Amino acid sequence: MSATPESLAGPQPALLRHRSFVAYWCARTATNGGYQMQAVAVGWQIYELTGSAFDLGLVGLVQFFPVVVLGIVAGHIADRYDRRVVVGTCQVIKALAAAAFAIGTIGGFLSRDVMLAILFVSGTARAFETPTMHTLVPGVVPPELLTRAIAASATASQTATICGPAIGGLMYAFGAATVYLTCTAIFVMASALISLIVLRGAPPAKKPVTMETLFAGFSYIRHNRVVLGAISLDLFAMLLGGVTALLPVYAKDVLVAGPWGLGLLRSAPAIGALLTSGWLAHHQIERRTGHVLFAAVAVFGLATIVFAFSTSLVLSIAALAVYGACDAISVVIRHSLVQTRTPNEMLGRVMAVNFMFTGTSGTLGEFRAGSVAAGFGAFTSVLVGGVGAILVALLWMRWFPEIARIDKIQAQHN
Repeated sequence: MSATPESLAGPQPALLRHRSFVAYWCARTATNGGYQMQAVAVGWQIYELTGSAFDLGLVGLVQFFPVVVLGIVAGHIADRYDRRVVVGTCQVIKALAAAAFAIGTIGGFLSRDVMLAILFVSGTARAFETPTMHTLVPGVVPPELLTRAIAASATASQTATICGPAIGGLMYAFGAATVYLTCTAIFVMASALISLIVLRGAPPAKKPVTMETLFAGFSYIRHNRVVLGAISLDLFAMLLGGVTALLPVYAKDVLVAGPWGLGLLRSAPAIGALLTSGWLAHHQIERRTGHVLFAAVAVFGLATIVFAFSTSLVLSIAALAVYGACDAISVVIRHSLVQTRTPNEMLGRVMAVNFMFTGTSGTLGEFRAGSVAAGFGAFTSVLVGGVGAILVALLWMRWFPEIARIDKIQAQHN
């Protein structure tokens, strides 16, 4: 979809004039919201069936496994076939999985193993959908608006993260099948919205499948220091600085706030990220982008340290809001750097590798936090994570000076 100079001038409405981006944003918000709603229903229902916390862990594992195993294949598919078809097909598969949950619930034949099998199918679809969804952004807006489009896309995820669980929890009062049927309709709607997208530029060229092309994403990242530095910075910062797993400990034992306090603590990072992403969608970072990235990671670590020492619920919520805001800045800049410095024909494979690492860093970070807390206490775990994130920012500034020297984000697609 072409854009006139007038449509590129001015604030946020310039994005809204690109109908393909609007369709993309609505589809992403819908599918992420549906996923969050379904997650609430599945978690509650499987715990009612078995009463086992271990089974709740299996829910995450069966969805994590396809991301790691199929990530390379997903990236190759995204670069070889029409990305709209890939994403739309994944939405249909997720809709069928949600319908299976609904039918099983109504029919009364859902067991733990059946639910885990359906989740594996849905998780496999997400393993292909998520990296491919990211590759659509450069094709729906001109290069001048890419950073703002990525920020606006981040608001879609944050909106879904905040609203999806709440809506799913409220709807569960009418039965799990109600949630699943609603999710089915949402995924079908998201697929229809994706079909409305008109992509800019030529589609990626199809190349023969070889081991070289299959692993080309890894090779490209290894030889492009800006992309390598941006991805690894986020990976290690989140691996060290993640605190989500320990929020129940702080809510119960440190802040003595109870379940309602835990809810506030869990919402604070998402709210901070949503507000910041919304601001970045209106105001593009114009100068010293590399320094802003490193500063965001350092402040992310500092906010983690403040949270570690806090014994006030208000201060803890504020620290976590800053924590989420800094993470949003890092995500927007990192995705912009990766997408503006990766050729279109390579973007699917590069984003798949990016998703394999950064998409799992939060889970691994929670494991790190819990493991350290088990041996040395929650305070030590959070404090070490915050200090570690700051050290990562300082070390990456030294090891990847190419990023520190970046002033403006400019499209460099070949």
